[in-house]
Amino acid sequence: MIRISIVTITYNAARTLQRTLDSVCRQTYPHIEHLIIDGASKDDTLRIAQQYKATSPHEVIIQSEPDNGLYDAMNKGLQKATGDYIVFLNAGDSLYAPDTIQTVVNAASPQSSAVSPQHLPAVVYGDTAITDGEGRFLHLRRHRPPKLLTWRSFKKGMLVCHQAFYARLDIARQFPYDLKYRHSADVDWCIRVMKEAEHRGLPLVNANVIVANFEEGGDTTQHHQDSLWERFYVMATHYGYIQTVLLHAWFVLRSVLMKLNCYL
Repeated sequence: MIRISIVTITYNAARTLQRTLDSVCRQTYPHIEHLIIDGASKDDTLRIAQQYKATSPHEVIIQSEPDNGLYDAMNKGLQKATGDYIVFLNAGDSLYAPDTIQTVVNAASPQSSAVSPQHLPAVVYGDTAITDGEGRFLHLRRHRPPKLLTWRSFKKGMLVCHQAFYARLDIARQFPYDLKYRHSADVDWCIRVMKEAEHRGLPLVNANVIVANFEEGGDTTQHHQDSLWERFYVMATHYGYIQTVLLHAWFVLRSVLMKLNCYL
């Protein structure tokens, strides 16, 4: 059976962690490993995590130690995970429905017993709902996942949210998060995973459902300007500077035209 590793990164996350843990706890799919990688929190984060571990029907692993930031902690999760697929679901984010993981597994292999691990899709992805600080639905994410995804798709922006991107662990582990990026290493990581999928001739499969809730106001939102610059350099690295400049010029022009249209 396909095994899913869910990695949750925490640091002083007592306010938002429970919603994330509850969404994993109620998953109907049994073969789940949940890793909580904590950065030596000083609030009630670890107490909440330990209580969850004692009651969760899934395997829960807690590791708490100082780290060098979010992506360093994610790299620890990459190394510690043991599943067939890995997904990062951080404090405040949550799985959309109790059958979300079952849906992802069905998309990866409708007849999982008949598919060998090396032939599983490189990525299973889905849509994302944006929620408020209390976990209430606000709207679907502005960037919507394409029917057919390739590594070139991210030229148009990060069309699949990181929390909705289930990567095969054997591929994902080849590409640690690049710590030179403070806010956009996830974009770079997703592109590199998808490039490797193309190299191996493996598909990227759309689950065709909402799979994640993403809390509005995360790290990228809080550091919007820095994130935009980093994403520019990520895109330039993968798609070339000239094409990236032209694409960003079009993004700006499109934004201006949309604003003008609002006043007409």
